[in-house]
Amino acid sequence: MLDRARRFSIKQIAAQAGVSKATVDRVLHERGSVHYQTHRRIKQALEELEAQEKSGPAVGRTFHIDVILHTPKRFSDAVQAAIHAQLGSLAPFRIFPRFHPYQEIDSPSMSEVILRCVSKGSQGVILKAADEPAINDAVNQVTAAGIPVVTLVSDLPQSERIGYIGMDNRTAGQTAAYLMSRWLDAAAQDVAVVISSELFRGEEEREMGFRTWLRSRAPHLRVIDICGGFGVYQPTLERVSQALQAHPTIKAVYSVGGGNRAIVDAFAAQGRPLDVFIGHDLDQENRQLLAEEKIAAIIDHNLQIDARHAFQHILHFHRLWKVDPIPASPVQIVTPFNLAH
Repeated sequence: MLDRARRFSIKQIAAQAGVSKATVDRVLHERGSVHYQTHRRIKQALEELEAQEKSGPAVGRTFHIDVILHTPKRFSDAVQAAIHAQLGSLAPFRIFPRFHPYQEIDSPSMSEVILRCVSKGSQGVILKAADEPAINDAVNQVTAAGIPVVTLVSDLPQSERIGYIGMDNRTAGQTAAYLMSRWLDAAAQDVAVVISSELFRGEEEREMGFRTWLRSRAPHLRVIDICGGFGVYQPTLERVSQALQAHPTIKAVYSVGGGNRAIVDAFAAQGRPLDVFIGHDLDQENRQLLAEEKIAAIIDHNLQIDARHAFQHILHFHRLWKVDPIPASPVQIVTPFNLAH
C-alpha cells in the first residue's frame, strides 16, 4: 500500500478517506493498531484517488462529495463508474467523490454514516437510502450544518434534501405495466412484482404506478407482491421460490429493484415458464440476462447524466453553478435488440 500511496500526499489521502493525517501515517507505515474498517477505508481512498487521476487533470476549488448508497453491489458499481466518467467535465472544479456502498445496513447505522459527513469535511452528499424517520432526520441535520444532500434514484421528499435525481418512478411503473399488458394474452392471470424492500420510496412508487395502470387498463392481470430480498441473490431466490409454490400460475414478473438472476433461477429450478420479465437498470447482471434473452426488457435511465446533475445541484448550492430546473431522467426501454455493447 505504501508504494501506491507515494503519488499522493498524506493530506490528500486523509481528506479522501475522511480520517486524520496521523491515522493515514500509522496505516501506511504499519505503526500501532488501527481498526480494520479504517484500514479498508484508506485502501479504498487510494483506489478512489487513482480513479480520479485517470479522469484527467483538473484545477480550481476542491470539493469532497460523499456518495452513500444502500444498494446491491452491481448498482453501486454502475453509479461509481458513472460518477468517475463525469469528473473531468466539471472543470475548473476538482471533485473528489468518496464512496460508501452498503448492500445491507439498518436505518440507525445509515444515519450514523450520513452524520459523520459533518466531521469529515464534506461539501455535499449524494444519497440512496430508505425513506425512514431516522434517515430523514440525519439528512436534516447534515443540511443544517451547511452540507447539501441530493437523493439519487429513490427520494426522501419529507427531508430537507436540496433535490432528487433520477427517473419518474411512477411513470417507469406505468411503462412496465403497459408493456406487460401488451405481451401477455387476455386471460385472467397473476403477475408478480418483486420489490427489494418497501422502505425505498422509489421502488414503492414504481410498484404503485404499475398496479394503478393495470387496475384501470388491464384488470385481468392480478398483482402478487414479492418483497424482502433487498436485491441480493439468496434471499431473493428464497422469496421468489416460495411465491411460485403458492401461486402456480405466475409466468410474468416486473422486478422493480434487483436480484434478477435469482428470479430467473427460481423459475428454472421449478421448471416454470417465465414468459415476460421486465426489470430495471442496465447493470452488468441485466446486460448478461438481456444478451441471454432471459429478460424481455430493461427500464433504464442514463446514470452519467444523473451524476452530472447531482454535481450541478451541489455546486449550485455553493453558488458556483447556475442550474435550471432539472426534469426527471427520461425512461429508456432496452431489449436484447438495442443493447449497446
